[in-house]
Amino acid sequence: MASSTAELGNLVRLVPFTINDLPAHPAFEAIETTGAQTGAAASRPTLSAFIIAILTEAARFIDTTVPTTFQTGATKSSSPSTSSIQILKQSYTPSQISSIPFATSPIKRSLPPDILQGQHGESWFVRKSTHENKKAEGTANWEEMDGGLRVEHNENEKGYTPDIFDAYKVLDWDAETLAMGNLDNFTDIRMRSESPRHHMYLAYRADILRLAVYEMCHKLPFPLTTRVFPVLVVTALTGTNEGIVVHVPIDIRKLPTAFYSNGRNLTEGDTAVKKKKPVLAVYTSIERIRLLPDDKVEWAMGTASDAKGVLPMAIQKSALPGAIAKDVGLFMKWMSEKRKKSRT
Repeated sequence: MASSTAELGNLVRLVPFTINDLPAHPAFEAIETTGAQTGAAASRPTLSAFIIAILTEAARFIDTTVPTTFQTGATKSSSPSTSSIQILKQSYTPSQISSIPFATSPIKRSLPPDILQGQHGESWFVRKSTHENKKAEGTANWEEMDGGLRVEHNENEKGYTPDIFDAYKVLDWDAETLAMGNLDNFTDIRMRSESPRHHMYLAYRADILRLAVYEMCHKLPFPLTTRVFPVLVVTALTGTNEGIVVHVPIDIRKLPTAFYSNGRNLTEGDTAVKKKKPVLAVYTSIERIRLLPDDKVEWAMGTASDAKGVLPMAIQKSALPGAIAKDVGLFMKWMSEKRKKSRT
């Protein structure tokens, strides 16, 4: 199924952000020393505009792009989850990606030459599943899914994903979001995506809205090297019973507060695996959970990735549908174990 370039936003892509593309942060001041860096700092987007743009683009992807342009793939299962998992897929050619107006969109982005020259496409895979809204084996209720998938998303993902050995938080904008407005209600930002029914109400509080940078660290089977995915993460409660998590790759090799991207882990890592020199890889994802009118919980997640190194893209693409489906079972198993621990 063909996809129009006009549908493609410039933010939630496999193209890494640079430090200069982001809202201001105290950690960036140490590297804003050259004239070019100073000029870039002056043109940074505001924090609110940046967050609104990413969440709006993510909502449009889930509500419009996936239903109208993605191809339906296999239906999978993932024990102990009791729900079936629908896989969908869509690919974008290098020319489609290079045609996106990265530099002229409302939130402008810097681009490496290989993107401008049309050398990189994107292969997206989406999974959708619907779960009984209750605390029971093989499923989870809304509160459990929101608490496990949106709140402290990256730390929790490390908890239920066996091959993640670290979720290193590089920095966050918690202090900056706290300074932006009222903490007591959902009226600080109101925005609408292209879907008329989709409204977002956000309050500036870390448990409701967070912008942060993480390095997500994965072990791969021998003889492959560990992979580190530096990501910008936006998590938001976008309605009374709806939450969203967005990951976008970011280049933080020059950032002193990074750990793996700049090589500090080689001397400061506290375990053997953390001291290994990793391959820096990229992924982007959009994840949404919401309580449906029939009182079931819908969990949708779409991702595109490139593990880099010597792993052929054809092998990566063939493995990704099974990998994202497996995460549903891993989460339900982890949630069941959490319930049991809470009762002891």
